[in-house]
Amino acid sequence: MRIVSGFLKGRRLSPPANLKARPTTDIAKEGLFNILNNEVDFEELAVLDMFGGTGSISLEFISRGCTDVTLIEMNQINFNFIRKTRDELNLKDSWEIIKGDSFKFIEKCGRKYDIIFADPPYSHERLKEIPQLVADLGLLAEDGMLILEHPKDFDFSDDDHFFRHRNYGHVNFSFFK
Repeated sequence: MRIVSGFLKGRRLSPPANLKARPTTDIAKEGLFNILNNEVDFEELAVLDMFGGTGSISLEFISRGCTDVTLIEMNQINFNFIRKTRDELNLKDSWEIIKGDSFKFIEKCGRKYDIIFADPPYSHERLKEIPQLVADLGLLAEDGMLILEHPKDFDFSDDDHFFRHRNYGHVNFSFFK
């Protein structure tokens, strides 16, 4: 796993073998952040990374200048790896890491985010609910967006808030306003 761009560009991280995650591929991360580079000012963003996994997406945001990133991760092994990475890179001031259930967190967080990135396990029973739940809870700031990573067999184009889909091999991103 490597960081694609920003002040941490090229940094490689080696998650432990027993980590339970499916990291977003480097090609997909590059594609996603190429889109975002043209649309957002990273230094002004409040970001929520709902299913932290390896922490790779959060690190990409931070490396590009985000100083308000919140990551939620339920798995203890993953959580420990992410926290260790944050501490080794001295990112405590810009990266809040919370161990817990993402759905419970968003139901009570009471805050708005400019970008919410959700990459749940592809087999997660509530994956389809995420766009509507984020909309119903009013979690996006004005002009904010939800980016949902999902397998190819999901189509969100009928959702009222959907505005874009991108595919990078086996990785699919759907964007919602």
